[in-house]
Amino acid sequence: MLRGFFLIFLLAGIVIVAMCGFRGEHSTRTPWEIFPDMVRQQKVRGPRVPIASTVPIGYEMPKPQMKAPPEITPSGAAPGEELSRTPIGFSVGTDYYNTGKMGANWGSGIPLPVNAQLMQRGQQRFNITCSVCHGLTAAGNGIAKQYGLNTVATLQDERIRKMADGEIFNTITNGKNTMMSYGGNVPVADRWAIIAYVRALQHSQNTAATDVPPEELAKLEKTEAKPAEPKPAPSPEAQKK
Repeated sequence: MLRGFFLIFLLAGIVIVAMCGFRGEHSTRTPWEIFPDMVRQQKVRGPRVPIASTVPIGYEMPKPQMKAPPEITPSGAAPGEELSRTPIGFSVGTDYYNTGKMGANWGSGIPLPVNAQLMQRGQQRFNITCSVCHGLTAAGNGIAKQYGLNTVATLQDERIRKMADGEIFNTITNGKNTMMSYGGNVPVADRWAIIAYVRALQHSQNTAATDVPPEELAKLEKTEAKPAEPKPAPSPEAQKK
C-alpha cells in the first residue's frame, strides 16, 4: 500500500511539472498559472488614485485663481502666471509655490503668510501625516520606527535644518528613498504649512538662550528663581485617618 502511495505521488508530481513547467523557463506561449504572478495582478501599489470629480472631505471647493502681478511675485511666479491658493489645490503650476523651485534652484521661504492659523494647520497636518514616522518632535522616533522601519530620517539633523524649503517641499511632493510621495494626498498649502511647523520644531530643539527675546528670557528667569510654595501641613484629623 505504501508503495502504491509513493507511485501515485511520483506520477502526480510528473504531471504537475509537465503542465506548469519550471518558473523562469523561456517560452513564447502563455504560461499556465494556478496563482497569477504579482506583476500581472490588477492592483495599484501605494495610495489609491483620487476619484475623478470628487472633493476630499474637509476641504473647500476651488475658488477663482488669482493672477500674478506684472512683476515677479514673492512666490517666484512668472509674470502673468496663475497661482493656486485654495485649500484643495494640488500642484498645477510651475512657480515656486507649486514646485519649490526658483528657476533651476531650490528656493527658500514660505510663500504664504506665516501666522498662528498657518502654524496650527501645520501642526495638525504634521501630527496626522508625518509624526507616525518622524515623531512629534521630528526626531525620527515615530511609532513606525518602533515596529521595524529603521530608515526614518530625523528632521533635526543638521543637513535637513540647512536644506532649502523648496527641496523639503519637493520631498513631500514626490517622496525620497523609502519615503512615499504625498503629492496626491496633501494639498500644496498644507505642504507649506507643514514645512513652517517643521522649521519651528527644528528651532525649538536646536536653540540657545541668546535666541530668546530679552523680555521673554527675563520672564523665564523670574519663573525659575521663584521659590516653590510650601504645601500646607495635613490636619490632625487627616493624620489620624
